[in-house]
Amino acid sequence: MSEQCSRELKKGKLFIVSAPSGAGKTSLCNKLLSKYENLKYSISYTTRSPRDREKDGKDYFFVNESVFESMIKNDEFIEWAIVHENYYGTAKNFIFNNLRNGYDIILDIDPQGARILRNKLGFGVYVFIIAPSIRELKIRLKRRRSETEEKMDKRLKNALKEVQYYRDYDYIIVNKDYDKAFKELESIFISEHLRTEDIDDIKNIMDLEV
Repeated sequence: MSEQCSRELKKGKLFIVSAPSGAGKTSLCNKLLSKYENLKYSISYTTRSPRDREKDGKDYFFVNESVFESMIKNDEFIEWAIVHENYYGTAKNFIFNNLRNGYDIILDIDPQGARILRNKLGFGVYVFIIAPSIRELKIRLKRRRSETEEKMDKRLKNALKEVQYYRDYDYIIVNKDYDKAFKELESIFISEHLRTEDIDDIKNIMDLEV
């Protein structure tokens, strides 16, 4: 990616939030989205079936493998991966167009996708959310009632691997207490808008008239 293109995209802030399944990232992201109007949610594409209450075009774009593979061939994804035997991908045009127009974007994606993005883009704010323990993660997955024992065991095994890559992120949040975890996520969001590197001229934010 060219330096000029990178500068243009940085008009908005890109927040990549990922977590092992069941850590609670989606509910935390949704609360942040409801509070800040300039923050947009990037809806991922997936070939997995919708869970209870999930809606096409709101939670995910649910497509079949043929459609997804066609989008890969047409280079429509900024990143895509196979996770738990299903395709997941992030649409390129949505991300680039909204960042150029000054919108902040939050991506709720799996750790594999986050690593791909970090290597590919070279910018963004990377947040990793974890449960306080694998035991607690198992309890939360059971509460979903959307997984077979076999699928749940696979997700827990994947979680044990995923947490080892925590240093690939800028921030880590332990979601033991929901309200505290949200305050930490919101603090990251606010502090990232106070970076001096984003200010071209002090006169843009301060009146220098004596």
